[in-house]
Amino acid sequence: MSQSRHEIRAAQLAGSKGRTSGGGTGGPDGPGGTGFADGSGRGNGGGRTGWKKWVLGTLKWGSIVGLALFVIGIVAVFVAYNKTSIPQPNELADKQVSIVYYADGKTELDRIAVQDGNRESVPLSKVPKFVQDAHIAAEDRTFYQNNGISVGGILRAVKTSVTGETQVGGSTITQQYVKNYFLTQDRTLTRKAREILIAVKIDGQLSKSEILEKYLNTIYYGRGAYGIQSASKAYFGKDVSKLTVAEGAVLASVINAPSLYDPANGDKARANLEKRYAYVLDGMVEEGWLSAADRAKYTELPKILDYKGNKFSAGPNGFITAQVKKELLSTGLSEQDIDKGGLRIVTTIDKKAQNAAIAAMKENLPKKVQGGLVAVRPGDGAVVAMYAGADYSKNQFNSATTAIMQGASNFKPFAVLAAVRDGISTKTKFDGDQPQKIDGTTITNFGGRSYGMVDMRRMIGRSINTAFVNLNKEVTPAKTRQAAVDAGIPAKTPGMDDTLTNVLGTASPHVIDMASAYSTIAAQGVRSKPYFVTKVTSTEGDFSYEVKPQTQRAFDKDVTADVTDAMTYTVKTGGTATKLQQLGRPIAGKTGTSSEAKSIWFSGFVPQLAVSIGMYKPDDKGNPQTLTSNEDTNLTGGTIPADVFYDFMKVALSGVEIQNFPPRAGVGDDKIPTPTATVTQTPTQTQTPTATVTVPPSTTTQAPPPTTATSKPTKTNGTGKPTPTATSSPTATVALPLPTVTKPGNGP
Repeated sequence: MSQSRHEIRAAQLAGSKGRTSGGGTGGPDGPGGTGFADGSGRGNGGGRTGWKKWVLGTLKWGSIVGLALFVIGIVAVFVAYNKTSIPQPNELADKQVSIVYYADGKTELDRIAVQDGNRESVPLSKVPKFVQDAHIAAEDRTFYQNNGISVGGILRAVKTSVTGETQVGGSTITQQYVKNYFLTQDRTLTRKAREILIAVKIDGQLSKSEILEKYLNTIYYGRGAYGIQSASKAYFGKDVSKLTVAEGAVLASVINAPSLYDPANGDKARANLEKRYAYVLDGMVEEGWLSAADRAKYTELPKILDYKGNKFSAGPNGFITAQVKKELLSTGLSEQDIDKGGLRIVTTIDKKAQNAAIAAMKENLPKKVQGGLVAVRPGDGAVVAMYAGADYSKNQFNSATTAIMQGASNFKPFAVLAAVRDGISTKTKFDGDQPQKIDGTTITNFGGRSYGMVDMRRMIGRSINTAFVNLNKEVTPAKTRQAAVDAGIPAKTPGMDDTLTNVLGTASPHVIDMASAYSTIAAQGVRSKPYFVTKVTSTEGDFSYEVKPQTQRAFDKDVTADVTDAMTYTVKTGGTATKLQQLGRPIAGKTGTSSEAKSIWFSGFVPQLAVSIGMYKPDDKGNPQTLTSNEDTNLTGGTIPADVFYDFMKVALSGVEIQNFPPRAGVGDDKIPTPTATVTQTPTQTQTPTATVTVPPSTTTQAPPPTTATSKPTKTNGTGKPTPTATSSPTATVALPLPTVTKPGNGP
């Protein structure tokens, strides 16, 4: 017989009333219910007991607590909203200076602050409507519709505050104005909550025009410019009322991230600006504020003034401050955070060493010749001193970190690194005669001299091109290039390749790259990343930073010990920089002069300090020119750069303990092959010559003639550094030869 659903339900209810709390009398499966045999009442018929009762109870109390918290939160927001006052524009002008200190943390090196009078408020009526529209198109296209906040932007801010990720955009124009009120680097949720409250309150009490006017008068545009009027003068040299559509779009673009969009910061920044500029103009079209026809007129950026730098950042030390700011940007700070002030920045720069670098370059650099010097602490990466130019306020081009110069013979030690790492002894000999045609390329030595069979130590000391190309052929150019990269030369350095003549320095690194690479050898194989900032604190107490040096082992200690030993031959009698013996301590290094003397180098080290010096003579377009006798000296790596090294080290190392290099390990000494000399040509000469390699323009290096040191030093050209006089023959005056070979090469 079939039953209806109502009848079935009635029967179930009747059965449940007859069950006992212990699960019934019928046993676990009997008619009394589904209780357990032990009478515990844990069956389905026992009602809401056990875990079900706990869960329901928890949910009930959780709901009550949640509701209570919600109510409390509403009350708290209401109270906070009513207690929050709207900041006035003049409060935003109270900025603090950020101070940059030398390594001692006490002596002031520089200050970071905006220029006097760079904030000038203007009424909104003075700002052209299309300039206003450009800013809205760039930063907040819903400005006239929203209530002052962006929910999406708030959620992103909460996420980055919790995770510590890099901040992203998304704030409304109202929120950005409010953010300028908090002149700190605070990234907490508390600050974000205050920002939201003030933004909502401002939107409720001020008109959109008032908000936009305050925003335009307080937002940061880079170049130390706060507000649209100062920005107009900083970028275009004109009053805001005179701005064009294109100029307004540029200013609207840079506020997103001035350091990334100001073309004064290089080609990459210009490319970034071009994209952002197009985005702003396209947004104006989308919003109906600019016609497509007018938009088509603005395909290129308008002319933007060169940036002359902060008024505090003048002289050689201005370049230090610029590098400090660049490094701080990588910590998560914005340019505005840094420029607004309140930071106390301790650098790696040693005052005595920095002053010595400035004095050495100032005394030795010929007119119209530019150069860079970088001194790095081996095994750590701290930049102890840097000279990058005479006056940052007049020319911001950095000759130490931005300029590229062919590395010339400074690259030869990398081939020795590769060889010893492969188990080849530095006592292994190679053919140093000249000229030689090696794999179809004719190679010669500086001065046209042949040396016969020479080992790597003498090869470095005399900078013998033919022998080094023969070594490179055996080791392979790929391994030489890799050794340079492992030491610290960036893999993307212009000219870095696997050609046979890469050992002669055809690649063009920065001076700081060469200093870093040589510091790896000085640190017995430990590579370190150069850095300028050791510690940062804030007067507000809401930001702190302390460096963690980035180091890693690149070469075995025995490898660098043998390479270091070979590099000391540059300074020993017969080497290309014997004048440095006068420092009275162990020195390892290498001279270098590119083809046609378009770049000259000396890079060297003691156990405690690695230094690289590079020089070039730019033409009107910044391209390197030949350094000739017009500079009134023999411009090779063994002359002016070695003179600068001498002057600098003499002061920087005063009072520093004299340390010896690790003893030569003798890697591969048990496998030295018996050499077979191939004599090609040995010209007779009346002077002590040095080797040079013929190469196409701007690729060769050369060295000064070797001399025998005596106890009485002389000056180079009457102004240079101590140069030992020869006891057996007069010191040769070398005229720079024209290239005679078809491939790059270099000498001393």
